Amino acid sequence: MALKAALDLRIADAIHHHGGTATLSQIATRVTLQPSKLPCLRRVMRVLTQQPAPDDDGQEAYGLTPASRLLVGSPSVSPFLALMLDATFVSPFLCLGSWLQRDDLLPEESSLFEMAHGKKPWDLASRDPSFGSLFNEGMVADSGFIMDIVVKECGDVFRGVSSMVDVAGGLGGAAQAISKAFPSVKCSVLDLPHIVANAPSGTDVKYIAGDMFESIPPGNAIFLKWVLHDWGDAECVKILKNCRKAIPSREEGGKVIILDMVVGAGSSDLKHKETQVLFDLFIMFVNGIERNEQGWKKIIFDAGFSDYKIIPVLGVRSIVEAYP
Repeated sequence: MALKAALDLRIADAIHHHGGTATLSQIATRVTLQPSKLPCLRRVMRVLTQQPAPDDDGQEAYGLTPASRLLVGSPSVSPFLALMLDATFVSPFLCLGSWLQRDDLLPEESSLFEMAHGKKPWDLASRDPSFGSLFNEGMVADSGFIMDIVVKECGDVFRGVSSMVDVAGGLGGAAQAISKAFPSVKCSVLDLPHIVANAPSGTDVKYIAGDMFESIPPGNAIFLKWVLHDWGDAECVKILKNCRKAIPSREEGGKVIILDMVVGAGSSDLKHKETQVLFDLFIMFVNGIERNEQGWKKIIFDAGFSDYKIIPVLGVRSIVEAYP
């Protein structure tokens, strides 16, 4: 909640405005805080920071850390964090205990999110303009951040691809990044009609209205970013089978590129493990799951693919290439 307050007040922007270091009074003035709340702001900042360093006048001064610099400038992860910390996402967890005990839930209440709101997040986003805007902006921000790293450090996965379909790609943040970095790749985005209706114009990326559970347009490669962790094994196998139908043989370059979490892959750093476990708990609110390699292997092979490869990308995320 202290982090949410910092986002709402744009404290990182206030510090950035003062050249990367600011006193408590400077921050309070910039965020138009009531003077009587200054002691409370100090307590919030104490939670968010290590011991502040004194400035030239001996006042407490707060500087931006490498992590908090991601909240300012471009790409900024602020919209993504704002979505993760919004009451719509946070409030379902207040009912986690009772949800675990109940076995009388209706289908439309089957997940924590649905029990709290009566709809899945993407359905609520289509009906609530305010939440829809927050949801789409959060996804675009996440794509801008992660795809910059994917393109620079793992660009080989897109080389030799002639056409690619970004399945459930939203407003196309990932597809736009790939199209810009690799102009020879013809990129398309498949998503539900109400999403495609708000797609940006004046771009080389093509937007197609459809449902990944029904069919997927043909492409040399299919791209799935943070999609499969939202679904159980049966749904994932159905999606992956549709992906397999849409691509050519492995000899002709066909593959599915999955950007998602592989629990246990990558660094053995304790913080990475902790983040993976926490995200697995978080994604449970839509009945999703963060899979380890065995979990990915099962759904990939059950969908009829012959092989796969895991490439750790950034922190807790990896690329999984699945071959027909």
